[in-house]
Amino acid sequence: SAPLKLLEPTLPPHDSQFTMSRKVVRASKFRHVFGQAVKADQCYDDIRISTMTWDSNFCSVNPKFVSMIVDASGGGAFMVLPLNKTGRIDMSYPTVCGHTGPVLDIEFCPHNDNIIASGSEDCSVMIWEIPDGGLTSPLTEPVVKLDGHSKRVGILNWHPTAHNVLLSAGSDNVIILWNVAQGGAVVRIDSVHPDLIYSACWNSDGSRILTSCKDKKLRVLEPREGTVLFEKEKPHEGSRPVRAVFVSDGKILSTGFSRMSERQVALWDPTNFGEALTLQELDTSSGVLLPFFDPDTGIVYLCGKGDSSIRYFEVTDEAPYVHYLSMYSSKESQKGMGYMPKRGLEVNKCEIARFYKLHERKCEPIVMTVPRKSDLFQEDLYPDTIGPEPSVEADEWFAGKDAPPILISLKDGFVATTKAKEFKVHKSLLKTTTASAGSQPESSREVHSLRKEVQDLKAALQELTKRVRELETKD
Repeated sequence: SAPLKLLEPTLPPHDSQFTMSRKVVRASKFRHVFGQAVKADQCYDDIRISTMTWDSNFCSVNPKFVSMIVDASGGGAFMVLPLNKTGRIDMSYPTVCGHTGPVLDIEFCPHNDNIIASGSEDCSVMIWEIPDGGLTSPLTEPVVKLDGHSKRVGILNWHPTAHNVLLSAGSDNVIILWNVAQGGAVVRIDSVHPDLIYSACWNSDGSRILTSCKDKKLRVLEPREGTVLFEKEKPHEGSRPVRAVFVSDGKILSTGFSRMSERQVALWDPTNFGEALTLQELDTSSGVLLPFFDPDTGIVYLCGKGDSSIRYFEVTDEAPYVHYLSMYSSKESQKGMGYMPKRGLEVNKCEIARFYKLHERKCEPIVMTVPRKSDLFQEDLYPDTIGPEPSVEADEWFAGKDAPPILISLKDGFVATTKAKEFKVHKSLLKTTTASAGSQPESSREVHSLRKEVQDLKAALQELTKRVRELETKD
């Protein structure tokens, strides 16, 4: 019994130590997510990435194309490459070059992979249609030109569920919601932001807009009314730009700076904006952190402009809510970042995210993977995700109808079952928007030729009716 007595006191501390270590390491299937750059021959080389000092992504990507803003003399241009066109890109490769000032932001349409919007310093927004195999000659004529901003347009964001609805924000502190198919502005939010808008994004069903502004306020807006539902003064104490995105359950994740210029990430509940659910300090770099949130996994990726790393966190319902997972680091800094939609990933390789990192002269894909031994479809990593089908038409949405996104399964990889929604523009309405750009004679010529066409058709119809009558009488 003597040795037993010696053993007894040593058991409880050992036991408590064991339970403590269990608590320290939080159970998560994403704890070992790792980032990896692709091989050199899978990059897009010899591209002169834009040197503009503007805090947008400079890159947009979907399962068909990757697009990057490039340096252009005498105007603004961006390049659209088919995803498989890797390697060295020829200097003479055609670009999209219809803007008269530098391009500041580009964004592919979530409901049609061939449609891309661009905003520029020339105060205009243009919508372009890219042919399936990519460009064979420079594209200078947009499908639609949207005029309405009086200063440069630096933020674009397509509506997640409504077809042909686009948000643009300019340095005139105005947000415009466009019905792209009609080529016109439907909602103009111009009395809410007294200063430069740093970021503007939609929630998952597009029933709310979240903005961050130079006046140090976060605002949640009702988009069709343009009214402020919630606002938060000074989410971060520092004076440098704040970025914010909606995460799951309507919560808001913001990135900004402390008074001592340390970079911070915070999580907020907009219905109770008083105190942050969590606020963490990261480092003292000066680059603005661009947040990318994946609703399927609950992971948020923070990519700093000018950083050489991507940090990622898991957002959960238990304190401290935002849990640091890991960091992808490389030698070279990033000038911009594109984020691939879920349906463009390789599910059989357990790929949960893919970034397109812009260097000075190239674009390098970075793959985020969950290490798993099996190459079978991992259902827990890939719940049903947002598909390319819109769930509501533009007119219905502007009339007040909200609809959740239509989800698809990735079990056999993404295959477009229905043809991508065709991009139709009501030409008669468009003529008025282009005519206002000072091409009056052009439009009257158009009207004249249309009238003549109608007359010819009427004459042909009369001729046919006459022949039918003659044949009927013969019978």
